[in-house]
Amino acid sequence: MEDNRIVLCGANAYEKKYYFNEKFSAIPESIKEELHIICVLFTEEIGGVFTMVFEEDGTLELETDAAEEDYLYDEIGSGLLIKEIQRTRQELFESLTLFYKVVILHEDVSELLEE
Repeated sequence: MEDNRIVLCGANAYEKKYYFNEKFSAIPESIKEELHIICVLFTEEIGGVFTMVFEEDGTLELETDAAEEDYLYDEIGSGLLIKEIQRTRQELFESLTLFYKVVILHEDVSELLEE
């Protein structure tokens, strides 16, 4: 948790590890698997570290970073792949945002669905 931001999940190409925040254990298993696949495939293709982070307002951000000495990290490809993931998984991310606002922030679901 950093500045009221909460990491949902992430993958690290350097350590070959995947992380899922157990605070979100209520998310269905099929969604967890999809998040795992997205994170790991991103780091396999681009390298570096990839994370999905909820901002304080519930917005889900996709972030990537790399070690300064990592010359194989594809910085241009990372931006393109993030845009593609956001476009193809838009419905998934909207559902995760709704989940976060209702379960974590305790916002009224009926008001959120009217937006």
